[in-house]
Formats: sequence, structure tokens, C-alpha cells
Amino acid sequence: MWVAVFILTLLTLWITRLLIRTRTHPPLPPGPSGLPVFGNLLSLSPELHSYFATLARTHGPILSLRLGGKFAVVISSPELAKEVLRDHDVTFANRDVPAAARAASYGGHDIAWNPYGPEWRLLRKVCVREMLCAATLDAVYGIRRRELRRIIRYIRSRVGSAVNLGEQMFLTTMNVVTEMLWGSGASADGEEERESRGREFRRVVAEITGQFAKPNISDFYPGLARWDLQGIEKKVKGCAERFDGIFEKVIEQRMKMGGIGEEREKDFLEVLLKMKDEYEEVEDDGQNKVSFSMTHLKALLMDMVVGGTDTTSNTLEFAMAEILNKPEVLRNVQEELDTVVGKESILEEHHIHKLPYLQSVMKETLRLHPVLPLLVPHCPSEFCVIGGYTIPKGTRVFINVWAIHRDPSIWANPLEFDPERFLNCKFDFSGNDFSYLPFGSGRRSCAGIAMAERMVLFSLASILHSFDWKLPEGEKLDLEEKFGIVLSKRVPLTLIPKPRLSNPSLYE
Repeated sequence: MWVAVFILTLLTLWITRLLIRTRTHPPLPPGPSGLPVFGNLLSLSPELHSYFATLARTHGPILSLRLGGKFAVVISSPELAKEVLRDHDVTFANRDVPAAARAASYGGHDIAWNPYGPEWRLLRKVCVREMLCAATLDAVYGIRRRELRRIIRYIRSRVGSAVNLGEQMFLTTMNVVTEMLWGSGASADGEEERESRGREFRRVVAEITGQFAKPNISDFYPGLARWDLQGIEKKVKGCAERFDGIFEKVIEQRMKMGGIGEEREKDFLEVLLKMKDEYEEVEDDGQNKVSFSMTHLKALLMDMVVGGTDTTSNTLEFAMAEILNKPEVLRNVQEELDTVVGKESILEEHHIHKLPYLQSVMKETLRLHPVLPLLVPHCPSEFCVIGGYTIPKGTRVFINVWAIHRDPSIWANPLEFDPERFLNCKFDFSGNDFSYLPFGSGRRSCAGIAMAERMVLFSLASILHSFDWKLPEGEKLDLEEKFGIVLSKRVPLTLIPKPRLSNPSLYE
């Protein structure tokens, strides 16, 4: 008898609490109905960005999903994105770290997945002030130029043959990144060795980012995470260990070398090693001190290698595909290049600011094909109200940038590739206008915007200035996307180059 009374009392208290909460808090966002235990998991599409956009057309610009034991919210309008990323920036500055990301980022000690706090602020400061500021990027221009000249020479040697453009752009970007980080020594390698290494690096990076995008039981049912039922964490750890071995080797070599010396250029690893265990982030009250450790150092190297390569090469691949799909765009780009640089000269990075149409091409590419279509998911540190709806603490919040960038109420002819929409307009990459957020906004916006902009524009200008391009005989241009935490082309872009500069010596 007393057991029944006890159960009835608990049930009454639970119902009372639910009714009080319903009266005191706004409702949860609307969303599709789900199944017991599974919620909406079984109805998820692999192409999450377009699937979420389809749901938004039915349920509105803020919607909720039950993903196993997790609650998720999808934001698909500039107004609501502003509430999350600006009005409640601090509340949403945290992460709900997937198991795959934790395995790849030294336990989440990197800048992408670290929770908001002293440790994250320290890493952000290191990146923005020491590694990716304008002065530092200007200082390593020689590396970008050297690698771009190398790829131009290589493409010249492949005239008349098909070139996998995404693969070559990845190799170039990887060489730039590793040379900036620690000096890759790539100049001593032959082209075959460089190609082989680039393909292997690209495979490992693609494996890591690909695992991020897979629905993982460990994320939806945290109680099952210890068993890694799908083996995702094991696979990512294997990939991460390969990079960690490279990091250990170059760190050991650098520490043996001692000081910089006059004969060697300063690189990022030199800066990071000097800062290790000397650089601290201290709160205003003198508490919460955090030092820059070897784990932080290697986590930042991982961020640069994984986050700074695929993103750039995929953007370049989409840009070239869209340009070739619109002959008038190609004509406008090359006419601008010929006017500013000419066919009798080599393009240099200082020409870029004189190429507004080319800059518009990059902006339009990132509108149609944003690098991170759902950004990196945010996670509120406390209960919050967005758009009149309750967002519980710990919710995984997706900002569907891909959908915002294709919203017909914001953009005229949103599915049309039209760079001219960005000529003489206010849009930039700062995230201040929430209709255009290719790099996010607020505290957790991308720290590498300046580097990405320089690398994409310089690379795109170089290959379009130096060559004409066409598809192999019988092939059709495919613009289909493949969803991942990093958006990619489903079908690799393979093109045949033809020299367009007046003097063959310009390719040397």
C-alpha cells in the first residue's frame, strides 16, 4: 500500500512541476514528431543541411528535434541567428563536443571545441595575435608565393592532360600550412613524392572530417559512449595518431635545433614553443589561471592542418566549377586579370585588392557553398529564450547558414551564381550582417578568416590568370554537394589546362 502511495506522490509532484514549468517558461520550438527512445534519429537524411532546410519550410525558422537522448535546435533565419550569435553570444559560446571531435582534438583542448572560458580565450589570443594576424600573414607571403609558383609549373607540365584540381589545391594549401607551421622541407621533394604525400594527407583529413559528419550512437546516447559501438572514435583516434606522430617528430627536431639563427626563417612552431608554459591567461580577479601547454600546442597544430586545408581546397574547387558553368563570369574574371596584371606579367598578391570582381566570386562561392554549412554547433550554458521559445541548457544548436544563404526572401534568384550581387555592397566576412555568415559570427567565429581569404583569392587568381580550362571530352560539369562538417563536391573536378600567358618563361 505504501509503495502505491509513494509512486502516486512522485507522479503528482512530477505533473505539478511540469505544469509549473509550462506556465513559467515559453514552449519548446516546434518540430516533427518522433518515436519513443529514438526521437527523430531514424528520419535523419545524410544531407543534413538540405534536410534541415526542408523541415524549416514546414516548422519555421526555429525548430527542434529529439536525437536519441539529445535535444537539438535548428536556426534558419538571420533574425534568430542574431539572437544566438550576438544578443546571447556568451550563453551560446560553448560546444557539445562529439566523440569524434574529442578524439581528434586532444580531448577538446583546441580552439574549435574547447568550452568558452580562460583556456579557450588563451588559445584564441594565441591564434589571433601570434599566428593569424595580418602582420604575421604578410611576413609569410613568400611561402604562399613559392607554393603557388610551384603548382603553376606543375600544371604547365600537365598541359593537355586532365588535372584533379581539388587534389592539387589541397596539396598546395597543405604545403603552405605546414611550411608556415614548422617548415615542411617540401622543396627538396620531387613532384611524385609531393603528390603521394598530398593524397595521403588529404585521405586522412577527409577521414577525420567525414567521421565528424556521421550520426554517432555515442553522441545521441552518452551512456553508451564507452563502447564506441560504431567504431567512429577508434577510426578518428587512428587518424589523429598519424598526425600526432608528425607533430612529435617536428617538435623534437625543433627543440634539438635550439634558437632560430640567422640562416632560418621564424615559423609558427618557433613562436608556440617559446610561449609554452610561459604564456598565461588570467581572469580579472586573479583566479582561473591557465598556461599554454604542449597539449594546447599540438591541438592548435591539428586545427591548422585539418581546418586550414580541406576548407580552402573545397572552396577553390566549388569556385572553379561555378565559374566554368557561367562563361560570362569566366570572361569577366580574366578580363579583370588582364587589365590589372596583363598577360606579360606574373600575378602577385598585391594585385588582389585591385580585383573586386574576383573578390565577389569568392563571396558568391561561399554564399552558395559555405565551408561549414551548419557552422560548428553551439551549446547554451544555461536556459535561454530565442524567438519566443525555450532553449534548454545543453541543447545542440545548429545555425543553418546554407539555408540562410539560399533564402529567397533575402537573396534575389538565390540559386543563381551571380558574383555581381556582391559588387559595391556592404557584405564582408566579419559576420556583422546575419544574412551572410560563411565564417560565423561572434566569439566563436572562425579565427582564420584572413588566412583563408588570402589563400583562396591568390590561388584562384593565379590559376585563372595563367591558364584556360576545359572539361575532358565527353564529361559534364557536376555541381552537386556532399554534406559534411566541411562541405565538398560530390564529384571531383577534373580539368584540362591550356597556357594563356604570352611568354613561356612566366611559368618558370
